[in-house]
Amino acid sequence: MAEVAVNSKPGDVFRDSGAAIMQEEVSQSADPPQKHPLEHAWTIWFDNTGKTKQTSWGSALRPVYTFSTVEDFWCLYNNVIQPSRLVQGTDFHCFKEGISPQWEDPKCAHGGKWTIAGSRGKSIDTYWLDTLLALIGEQFDEGDEICGVVVSIRPRQDKISLWTKTASNEAAQMSIGRQWKEFLEFTDSIGFIAHEDAKKSGGKSSTRYYA
Repeated sequence: MAEVAVNSKPGDVFRDSGAAIMQEEVSQSADPPQKHPLEHAWTIWFDNTGKTKQTSWGSALRPVYTFSTVEDFWCLYNNVIQPSRLVQGTDFHCFKEGISPQWEDPKCAHGGKWTIAGSRGKSIDTYWLDTLLALIGEQFDEGDEICGVVVSIRPRQDKISLWTKTASNEAAQMSIGRQWKEFLEFTDSIGFIAHEDAKKSGGKSSTRYYA
C-alpha cells in the first residue's frame, strides 16, 4: 500500500485512505466480532509547525482520530505512517480524550514533560510504538498522572515527550520517568521540565528532575 506525502491536512497522515479503510472494515461485517475496550479513549493529533507561518503556537494543531478499543488502535496505527517518515517540523500527539496537547489545557497547565531524544529512523518509531502500548495498556503505576505523548520531528534531532499533570508531585514524576525508561530499555539520563518553569525561562533549559 503506497504512502502519501504529509502536509498540514490531518487526513494526509494516513496511508492512502486510512480513515475510509477503517470505516469500510467496520461496515463490511454485519456482525463484527467483540472488541476489547481500553480503560481510556485516546485521541491522535497532528501538528505541522514547519508548513506555514503561524500567528500562535498550536494554530495548526488538529485532532485526527479518537480510539477506545484495542482493535481500533491497531487499525489506526497500521494505516498511519511512521514518525520517521514525517516531514521536519511535524508532531504526532496521542492524548487522553478530552485533553488538548497544549500548555493552556487545564489538565496540562500545572504539569510538565519527560523527554527522550532519538536518532532519525527506527529508534524513534520504536519509542513511539512502545510508549503508545504502555499508555493504552495502563502499564504505568501513576497512569492517572499522564496526559499523553508527543513525538516531534526536527532537523537536528527527533524527540519524544511524555506529558504529565502535576509537576510538583516529585514522587509521581520520578516513578513515571523511571518506568518509561524501563519500557523503552533506555539507559541514558532523561530530564523533566515543568511547563511553568519553561515559560518563566523563555524556553531555555530548566530541568527540574532527572531519571
